[in-house]
Amino acid sequence: MLEAARSSSFDALFYRYNSLYLLRRHFRAIGLSGDLQPASAGDRPVLYIMNHSSWWDGLLAYHAAKVLTRRRQYFMMEEAQLRKFQFFRRLGAYSINRSEPADVRASLRYTAGLLGEGGSVWMYPEGELLPLEHRPLELKEGAAVVLRLCPDAAVVPVTLYHGLFFHPKPEATLVAGPPQIHPWKAMDRHSITALLASCLREQLDGHRRLILEHQGHMPAGFEPLMKTGGSVHERYDAWRRGGR
Repeated sequence: MLEAARSSSFDALFYRYNSLYLLRRHFRAIGLSGDLQPASAGDRPVLYIMNHSSWWDGLLAYHAAKVLTRRRQYFMMEEAQLRKFQFFRRLGAYSINRSEPADVRASLRYTAGLLGEGGSVWMYPEGELLPLEHRPLELKEGAAVVLRLCPDAAVVPVTLYHGLFFHPKPEATLVAGPPQIHPWKAMDRHSITALLASCLREQLDGHRRLILEHQGHMPAGFEPLMKTGGSVHERYDAWRRGGR
């Protein structure tokens, strides 16, 4: 497996590139509801589990974590992709190769070690990128293995819902749910996986309903994570108003 090779200087440089160029170029708005560092989790290490429905998931999670947390963040990434984009290792990414059982075990032990050292880790326990509306949402058992190895960890479920609504650029909303704190060591992998799957599934369905109820508009209570990027539609409206 490929381990993370964090670089503070590269991290600072990439954060500016990601937030001021990449995300603003490709998204009109990004917002988050909830708390990525919930007080009820205390000093526990935090394992974030997130649905996986777009190429942007990792960069959106990275941006949200940089804006709203102060802990060291790590991200599990498919080895084939990390070998192609090895600079992500300097941001805290490390690999998992799901086709090699020994590599999977090594990655899960490495994840537990990062949590044990006080880091926060992001996992995508569906195990593959799937369409946003794919159902049923089912999880692999990797997160459960990690939690049994690091039973002090709190799990924060994060759901992402994105789409093209009233502007040429898509909008993305993230919801951070209440932390899950359970006696992980006393639970078997199947029970943990079922609990996490139910939690993430219900949160994603509720998140979807909220967006639909607001007809695609950003609901109140979502904290903006970047300055709204102007669209062609908005610039045209501004030009029309100015010409009157």
